Order: sequence, then C-alpha cells, then structure tokens
Amino acid sequence: MEVIGWISKNYIDIFVALTVSFMEVISWISKNYIEIFGALAGVVYVFLEIRQNILLWPVGIVTSAVYLWVFFTGRLYAEMSLQAYYLVISIIGWYWWGKQIREKPRTASPSSGSQSRDKRRVSGDAGGELRTAGEGVGREIHDRSSRTEDRKAERLRDPETGQPGAPEAEEPVNTETGRPGEEKVKGIEVVETKKLEVSRITSGLAVILAIILLVICTAIWYVLDRFTDSPVPLWDSFITSFSVIATWMLARKIYEHWYLWIIANSAAFVLFFTRGLYPTMVLYIIYLIMSFAGLAAWKKSLRTGS
Repeated sequence: MEVIGWISKNYIDIFVALTVSFMEVISWISKNYIEIFGALAGVVYVFLEIRQNILLWPVGIVTSAVYLWVFFTGRLYAEMSLQAYYLVISIIGWYWWGKQIREKPRTASPSSGSQSRDKRRVSGDAGGELRTAGEGVGREIHDRSSRTEDRKAERLRDPETGQPGAPEAEEPVNTETGRPGEEKVKGIEVVETKKLEVSRITSGLAVILAIILLVICTAIWYVLDRFTDSPVPLWDSFITSFSVIATWMLARKIYEHWYLWIIANSAAFVLFFTRGLYPTMVLYIIYLIMSFAGLAAWKKSLRTGS
C-alpha cells in the first residue's frame, strides 16, 4: 500500500524520468548504431562458424567492413588493419570451403561386378550339372540364331529375281554384356570429390604458425609504438596477431583455432572495457562463451567425421 501511495503522489516525476531515460537510450543508439550493427553481425558470424556454415564468410565480409570504421574512430589501428585482413581471408575462406577437393581418380568397368559374380557362381558349382546345362543352352541359342538368320534372308530376298538383297546394318552389341544397342565400354573414370573437413593441426604446422605469430606480434607492436598514437600498442598487437593466425586456421578448418580465439577474446574483452567500447565489450564476452561452444561442436565433428 505504501508503494502504491508513493507512486500515486509521484507519478508525474516517474513519467518524466522514464521519458528522459528512453530518450537517452535512443540518442545513444543513434550515435552508436554502426557499432551495434557490427556486434549483432558478429554474433551471427560466430554462430555460423560453430555450425560450419559457409554463409559465415559473406557475413564476415559485412562485419569487417563495419568494424573498419568502428576501430578507426576508436584509434585502434592494428584492429582496423585486422579487419582489412579479415576481408581478404573471408574471400579466400569462402573459396576454400566451397571448393570440391578432387581425389585420385580410378577406372571402373561397368560389367566387372556381373563378371565377378558369374565367376563365383561357376567356381562354386560342385558337379558337372552346370556345364551340361550350359551346353544345352548353347545349342538352343545356336538354333534360334540360325532360324533368325533364315528369316532375315527370306525377308530381304528380291520378290522379282529371287536373289538375296543387301544385308541390314548390324545393331551395335556390347561384347561384354551381349546386349544390343550398346557400344562396348572399356572403362569409366570415377572421380570422387569431397568438401573441406575439420582436421587436427600437425606438429610441424604448429611450430611454423607459432613462429609467424611471434613475428607478427613483434612487428605490429614496434609499428604501433613508434609510428602511431595508439594508447595500448602491446595489447593491440597481441590480439591482432592471435586473430590473424586463428582466422587462417578457420579458413582451413583446423580444430585448434578455437583455442586461439579463446585467448584473443579474453584479451579483447579487457581492452575494449578500458577503451569504453561497451557494446563491443559485450560482443567479445559472447564471443568467448561461443568459442567454448565451438570447441565442443567441432570436437564432435572430428569424432563423427562430419
């Protein structure tokens, strides 16, 4: 009752306060709509990444274009350069994921299966009954063939002169199957294709990527520290280098790229909090949670081979 009484006395003040708060939210959205759009697109991107859906790449292109502007206004130049890299790798990843991998071709005969079955039937016969039956069938076929040839000759005989006419053109017969109307097929080249599948990183590739990671991190830190006004060159270079390697590994569907995303997203959360980019900070918290989900989902793909 006291609460209701207080509201009845101060309803005008409450209405004014809610109106002001609503207008402030609208004003903030109008100033940060690009960043909000990029955050939402980023969530969709990671969801598609977990599902191994190729549409993640066009979504990634759009997201990267948006964040080019966001990081430019926030003076995070290494992150801005990273988005340009994302644009390029998204196109490459789109191609790699959609490409059919051509496996080693093999030659198969269409009649090989039936021939092998016939051989097994003949070799598995214990007596001479099959041979006797085969001879009888052979004689019957020969008799039928002779009668057919006689009828053809009679049909082609000239009714005026009684002389035989020109023979009909023989219908092509498959010498392997004995069926008319078929040309002999020597063999069919069978080419099997498959799409890029989830794989584990090899020890050699891991060493190479670790060296590249160290080189990229050092180079970016040096450039940011010496030639830009970046307030956080070390953090910026750390996140950027991890993201570069992780994105390349994603394009190749390497399972361990999720570990790199977990490290990069954790560091990015701290960085964006200190820079006041709160919608992006929330986005990277979601990224971090989804990275663990992606780790589990891709591990399942490794087990099932899907």
